[in-house]
Amino acid sequence: MRQHGAVLFDKIVRPALYRAGKNDPEVVHERTVRALERLSAAPPALAALRRRYAVPDPVTVFGVRFPGRVGLAAGMDKDGRALRAWPALGFGFVEVGTVTRLPQPGNPKPRLFVLPGSDAVINRMGFNNAGADALAARLAAGGPPGVPLGISIGKSKAAALEDAVSDYCYSLRALDRFADYVAINVSSPNTAGLRSLQDRAALAELLTELRGTAVSLAERAGREPTPLLVKVAPDLSDEALAELLEVCVEHDVAGLIATNTTLSRDGVADAEARLAREPGGLSGRPLAARACDVVRFVSEEAGDRLPVIGVGGILGPDDVTRMLDAGASLVQLYTGLALHGPGLVRRVARAAAAHR
Repeated sequence: MRQHGAVLFDKIVRPALYRAGKNDPEVVHERTVRALERLSAAPPALAALRRRYAVPDPVTVFGVRFPGRVGLAAGMDKDGRALRAWPALGFGFVEVGTVTRLPQPGNPKPRLFVLPGSDAVINRMGFNNAGADALAARLAAGGPPGVPLGISIGKSKAAALEDAVSDYCYSLRALDRFADYVAINVSSPNTAGLRSLQDRAALAELLTELRGTAVSLAERAGREPTPLLVKVAPDLSDEALAELLEVCVEHDVAGLIATNTTLSRDGVADAEARLAREPGGLSGRPLAARACDVVRFVSEEAGDRLPVIGVGGILGPDDVTRMLDAGASLVQLYTGLALHGPGLVRRVARAAAAHR
């Protein structure tokens, strides 16, 4: 049985937000981030929220100490505008981005669609962000968020595939000093050709250069290299995924994020079949089983060599339990938060803390 707060959000708060936003999910998203950006500048309010939502559940993964195992996934706060608000809502770590070397507007609107009957979202945002340099400037001015910070980097749309390596390396050089880990996004379905970077030869070339860059930056700063994680698609075959894991282990990748959104439309309610024809990546409930399967496969194949951050279809306590049972060391929320509100963070965090 869901708690009263969840019902209140689903029945009253979310409908009100959508009415005010003229049923445009991107307008609702932007207004939410803007409100949390203002909240980030109000320490007393942040402290009150932290007392309500914080669930201590410390764990160390790939050398980083996390105060909780439930994090915010990339995509919710691409440009790091509300960094202090997310920990106050109970997140044990925050991942910003995906950010690209070049600022870019993303794909044409509309590009975000909610499927409430399926507990799902389709997006084809296309890495809309202000660019790596702008994020670096914001992080330099604002300081750390108080919990581990992940930064997701991707390929600029304007960069040709043959220039992808230098494009990623630029973003890493700009942002490495601010990150507790860097996520290498080669799996979004919304940038043409990006998923081809998951192929063995392309991924090996990319990881060689990124790892070399991370080591060089660390040596100059007199510290350990920033952990590099690879974010994978749920649509890879087991054979392709096994090959990707081999490349990651060979190039000292610290962990995997499993998974990104899917091109599959399995699990979408019949009543939403027309909307499901919209191009883009699907997230939410229909992705849950496949995301767990990928986490389990990685855990069984790579073991301790590649810890996994599990993301996809976590909309309640039972979902996080299944993800942790599959082998995830940490989990992330995005669609569940958007659909069911901040109370979900505490419910999921409590389930994670109980799973020991």
